[in-house]
Amino acid sequence: MNTTYLLTGLAVMALVTGLIRLIPFLIFSGSKATPPYILYMGKILPPAIMAMLVVYCYKGIQFSPPLHIPSEIIAGIVVVLLHIWKRNSLLSIGVGTILNIILKMYFGI
Repeated sequence: MNTTYLLTGLAVMALVTGLIRLIPFLIFSGSKATPPYILYMGKILPPAIMAMLVVYCYKGIQFSPPLHIPSEIIAGIVVVLLHIWKRNSLLSIGVGTILNIILKMYFGI
């Protein structure tokens, strides 16, 4: 692949991402009230998406040896507890990710 191809692809992706983020502000701005359905979806979708991500992340876990707790489960518990304690998504996800990497690399669990 040449550089022009990569830069063109990057520019197209940036433009499409910008447009997708701008369109809701263009549609729902002004004097019109936001439809109730959109407000409902704004409340329901974030937790639903997080639940789907959790299921996707844990779908491949195998408990092969007896009493074996995979690093994903340990890191997930730490993420939940840290988020309940500090209420900071970036902190809890970052610490959980780093903990998972450390457990896998250095302890092999």
